[in-house]
Amino acid sequence: MQPIYIVIGLIVLLGLYLMGTYNRLVVLLNRIKEAWSGIEVQLKRRTDLIPNLVSTVKGYAKHEKSVFENVTKARSAVMSAQGVKETQEAENMLSGALKSLFAVAESYPDLKANTNFQDLQKELADTEDKIAYSRQFYNSNVLSFNNTAKLFPNNLFVPLFGFKEQEFFDVDEKETQPVKVDF
Repeated sequence: MQPIYIVIGLIVLLGLYLMGTYNRLVVLLNRIKEAWSGIEVQLKRRTDLIPNLVSTVKGYAKHEKSVFENVTKARSAVMSAQGVKETQEAENMLSGALKSLFAVAESYPDLKANTNFQDLQKELADTEDKIAYSRQFYNSNVLSFNNTAKLFPNNLFVPLFGFKEQEFFDVDEKETQPVKVDF
């Protein structure tokens, strides 16, 4: 009679372990979704600031049409991006376009002294900091989820639950390079 109690006890323990693992993964996945939502909020905030910034710069740098077109194109790409990979690519394109815009602005002392431009630049810098923090928060949650899912013995059961490895939100190598503007 005693071996049956041991088997039942082991089955109950395994069931509790699986339930705990599943619930932990659900919590981690929900944290990832929350973190992604934070990134989307900050990207939306930035895309809302960009038209004001572009129109302020346009008044001073009328002949820099390609820079404005690139910023507008990149902004549209961010707004229509779906998922981590596509958003990451659009985000990198927009960051590069904004660097070019600010490089152009450096050539116009009157523009750099303009209060509207300075306020928009500060607001955009603040938003960029919030985007960086949101990325870090998102990637931290992805790391926790992926580690939990890959550690033994969880990795034996995670595929049964239907969970998949989550993507990190990385910075493109081009984003770390200085912008060159030639006139």
